[in-house]
Amino acid sequence: MDGLGIAWYTPAAGNYIKSVEGPRPALYKSQSPPINDFNFRSLCGNTETNCLFAHIRATSGSVVSQVNSHPFVFGRHVFMHNGVISNFLTIRRDMTDLMTYDAYCNVLGSTDSEHAAALYMTNLTSGGTKDTWEKEYPLQDMFNAMAKTVIQILELQQKHLGDNKAPNSLNFCTTDGRKLVAIRFRNHATQQPPSLYWSEFAGRTLNQKFPENPDAPDKVNEEASKSKEDRIGKHTIVASEPTTYDDAEWHLISRNCALTVDEHGTEKEVPIEYDEKLNAAVDPYA
Repeated sequence: MDGLGIAWYTPAAGNYIKSVEGPRPALYKSQSPPINDFNFRSLCGNTETNCLFAHIRATSGSVVSQVNSHPFVFGRHVFMHNGVISNFLTIRRDMTDLMTYDAYCNVLGSTDSEHAAALYMTNLTSGGTKDTWEKEYPLQDMFNAMAKTVIQILELQQKHLGDNKAPNSLNFCTTDGRKLVAIRFRNHATQQPPSLYWSEFAGRTLNQKFPENPDAPDKVNEEASKSKEDRIGKHTIVASEPTTYDDAEWHLISRNCALTVDEHGTEKEVPIEYDEKLNAAVDPYA
C-alpha cells in the first residue's frame, strides 16, 4: 500500500463563503496504512456525507507521497483511477499540451492519474478557466468528457508508439457530489479490465444498525437496532471488489462501459465507443 485518500462532500464552505453554493469536497491524504492512521480512523468514525470517494494507492512507478495519492480535486469535481496509463512518460508532454493552463497548474503530483484528471476537467469545461470547475454539468457532458479523455490517451499512444503500444487499464471515476461516472476500460480485443462493481443494496448490509453482517450470512450483528423489515435510503456504491459476502448484491460493470448515476440515483450502463484500431495487439507485460 502506497497511500490512501478520501474526499467527502460537505456544506461547510457554502455556509461561510459568499461565492460558494452547495457542497464541496473536503480532502484527506496519508501515506500510512488505514488501520494505523489515527486521524483517518477518527474521520471515518465521525463523518457523515451524501457522497464520498476513497482510494488506496499501489504506485505504478511514480513517487510515493501524499500529493500523489488519489482522489484529485478540481473545484467541486473529484476524480480517481484504478489502473495504469501505459507508456505514460512517452505521452505525458503531449497530454499536458491538451490541458488548459489552469488544469495543468492544478496537477500537483507526478502520476498518470492526476494528468488524466486534468485532461478530463479540460474536456468537461470545454477549455474553461478554474472558475468553471465550480459549476455543475449535465451527466451526459460528464460521460462525453470521460470518453473523450480515454480516446485522447489512446490516440497519443498510437501517434507515438504505433503497433508497439501497450493496453491501458483505465478504471476512472468522477463525481460533482450529485452525479457520478465510473468506467471500466481496457483497449485490448480479449483482455478484461480490472474489476469494477456497483451495488444499490450493499449499503444496508454494511450499515451496523441493520441485522445483516457483511462478512457471512451466519454471523449475527449484535449491535443492530433495526429489524429486517426496516428500509434504507436510495444509494449507490461503486467498488473494485464486492465489500459484502453476498455476490447477489453486486453488479460487475461490463467491459469498456461506463456506469452513470444521475442526481436522482438512477443507474445506467453505457458503452464507450471508440475506434478498435486503437486497441493494443500485444501486451508486452504478459
